[in-house]
Amino acid sequence: MSFVMDEGDIVSSEDTEVIIRDARFLRDKRIVEALLFGSAKPLSAEDFTFHLGQDSQIERILAELAADYAPRGVNLIQTAGKWAFRTADDLGHILVREKEEPRKLSRAALETLAIIAYHQPVTRAEIEDIRGVATSKGTLDVLLETNWVRLRGRRKTPGRPVTYGTTDVFLDHFGLQAISELPGLSELKGAGFFDGRLPPDFQVPEPSDSPNLTADEDPLDEDLFVMISEERASVTDEPLSEAEA
Repeated sequence: MSFVMDEGDIVSSEDTEVIIRDARFLRDKRIVEALLFGSAKPLSAEDFTFHLGQDSQIERILAELAADYAPRGVNLIQTAGKWAFRTADDLGHILVREKEEPRKLSRAALETLAIIAYHQPVTRAEIEDIRGVATSKGTLDVLLETNWVRLRGRRKTPGRPVTYGTTDVFLDHFGLQAISELPGLSELKGAGFFDGRLPPDFQVPEPSDSPNLTADEDPLDEDLFVMISEERASVTDEPLSEAEA
């Protein structure tokens, strides 16, 4: 059997079958390509068969797609028997993005940070006195690692403990031009941070992060790290109160 085309060309039934088969192949190839782009995980041959049927030419389609994408920015690769688009190996280093994961501070660290911000320069013992509970060994370490807190000096008291203060990184992170922009008592009340009745003489201190040492501070010594280790070693390992957990 033969068919007559518009311009008088005669096409045999065999040619017609080839045209139909090629058209279906191109359609199936587009479907496979779309499935690969739309999937969040690699796809197996069974996944493609589910959409295209048992008589589809999955292996040929995948081979052609792999060849089509070989010189491009993304390649079709087979991994663990499944197929997926991946960034070309020679471009991977260009697309690497380093991202610092945000660290969620514990309640104890937040309380300690607030005390340092408002009461600086302040020692660990003074922080514990304000909080009413012991400060764990790692709390101040975490704040120092974030670079929100710095070592200022040493208090002119027996034992000469380290004094702590905030940094410019702290101001930048919280969008402050100066430490004096920290909220005062009325603002804290309005934000709901104080519940119930406060003592008549209760006041929020006027924070100051002046780089100059105060009259009761000495400069840090060269044996600072030894001294910090000794101070940390003096912290008891007794279970902390519920507020510290």
